[in-house]
Amino acid sequence: MQAIILAAGMGKRLKELTRNNTKCMVEVNGVTLIDRMLHQLERRGLSRIVIVAGYERQRLMDYIGTLGIQTPIVYVENPVYDKTNNIYSLALAKEYLIREDTLLFESDIIFEDAVLDALIQDPRETLALVDKYESWMDGTCVKLGEDDSIVEFVPGKRFRFDESHQYYKTVNIYKFSRHFSETHYVPFLEAYCSALGNNEYYEQVLRVITMLEEPEIRGKRLEGQQWYEIDDIQDLDIASSMFAEDDERVALMQGRFGGYWRYPGLLDYCYLVNPYFPPDKLMEEMKASFGELLTQYPSGMRVNALLAARNFGVRPEHIVAGNGAAELIKSLMGSLSGRTGFVRPTFEEYPNRYGAEESVVYVPEGEDFRYGADDLMRFFADRDIQTLVVVNPDNPTGNYIPHADMIRLIEWAGERHIRLVADESFVDFAREKHATLITQSLLEKHPHLCVVKSISKCYGVPGIRLGVLATGDTELIAGMKRDVAIWNINSFGEFYMQIAGKYQKEYEASLDRMREEREYFSGRLAEISGLRVIPSEANYVMAELTGGMTAAELTRCLLTQRGILIKDLSAKIKNGQFVRLAVRSRQDNDMLLAALERIFAFCR
Repeated sequence: MQAIILAAGMGKRLKELTRNNTKCMVEVNGVTLIDRMLHQLERRGLSRIVIVAGYERQRLMDYIGTLGIQTPIVYVENPVYDKTNNIYSLALAKEYLIREDTLLFESDIIFEDAVLDALIQDPRETLALVDKYESWMDGTCVKLGEDDSIVEFVPGKRFRFDESHQYYKTVNIYKFSRHFSETHYVPFLEAYCSALGNNEYYEQVLRVITMLEEPEIRGKRLEGQQWYEIDDIQDLDIASSMFAEDDERVALMQGRFGGYWRYPGLLDYCYLVNPYFPPDKLMEEMKASFGELLTQYPSGMRVNALLAARNFGVRPEHIVAGNGAAELIKSLMGSLSGRTGFVRPTFEEYPNRYGAEESVVYVPEGEDFRYGADDLMRFFADRDIQTLVVVNPDNPTGNYIPHADMIRLIEWAGERHIRLVADESFVDFAREKHATLITQSLLEKHPHLCVVKSISKCYGVPGIRLGVLATGDTELIAGMKRDVAIWNINSFGEFYMQIAGKYQKEYEASLDRMREEREYFSGRLAEISGLRVIPSEANYVMAELTGGMTAAELTRCLLTQRGILIKDLSAKIKNGQFVRLAVRSRQDNDMLLAALERIFAFCR
């Protein structure tokens, strides 16, 4: 068996990275694509490797000469790489196709060894490697029959998003038998080039062949093996995180702060959203208006304040809508002065937005990090603070201060002229229902109270970036509205606020389901030897590792072996080994529980 690598293209979308290099000489984590691929092929004992080169051909050949590859390498030149497409590059190597069985690659792909093994070890002689279509993928797709026959090739111009669940993306790695190349591919390749020219794609030939009664080629479905096609710098960034060494991979993934839909099969237990909201009908309503929302300007700050006021039952002058709670936290903390009290561990966005020299930190005593209103009043009574920030339920501990005690804390702060910032982003998940502090009566009575709420988390819509801040301090609200951009909310966020009220019953039902799932999840976690579960009133659970494994080790193991991302709390909690686990759907939670049970059983 031999390999053919198509490496003639210029890779223009990688801009500076391919100005003087071929696309396959771009580095992923310090190793070029061609270096990685050649060494992977070297270990398979191939008879030869044929490389079709064009752009920067000599530079590529000189570089490959330094890699110490023992497998014979043959170069085929495409002198008109800038005027032709990859069908011409493959046509230049057709004499090799008919000599023996061939593995065919495009040179801009990175893949783990398991991808290559899956193709080679399959006893079928002629295969197109495919993977279930994901939204990040681009290029030719196929539909497969139950017998893996390629029912249809779907080029980009005929792609239908409403049928995408049926699609498989071609990985651009193939296995051709000598017989297939001799009797099918090469004759059709020659005819296709003769009829339609050389500025086409070699997959077009396969599309024609699949229309035959006996096409011979079948689809080979991947089952979770990792690969990525690198066309631009964003692809390069994602590939770097996917194929990094274990510890670095964890750091790179956590440093992305989202966007994990670009990683096929990844289970995100790090970021915290309602798993049972929004309902399908709400999403269908938004989809029905997608065209208008995409192509029309959103309303400005004043109108979005009206929508937020209506949804939360307060006056417009007492509320501001933000591009996520993070935007409002940044604006709020930037407007404060004087000594400010914080509880730690907590949501770091608040203390990180304030000077350490003016911060007064309370650290709860006890192994569960529990605290109540009386603890806060006792600690901060003589600390001379001007502001107190309380996240309730707290993140990551899940600690909860009951509503009546929060009212006492509000009154205590008012008596001492302390501004109380209460973040209630997770309060809707508490067993104590309807514990919000965003009521007109509370805001009017206690203008020193500021309430922050992330709509992203409790309503499960982080992609549209919404949050609110409510306070009876109209001067503070007016200042924040001047501080943030007039169009800080996009049309999708505005439309969501416009229709969300119709789905209140569904929202309440989702909270009940989440509470039930939290109890199930916490109970099952508590049964795992090596984990100590800390009670939570939020949509996440904090757990201490008690069996000798570190939080970093568990996080790395889950990500690299199981494709599950959790929150390592080592940066927040120095004494002990703690992780935070989001509450997701029953199916997802059972997958995490099974993974944890296997990991801890192995460690014992």
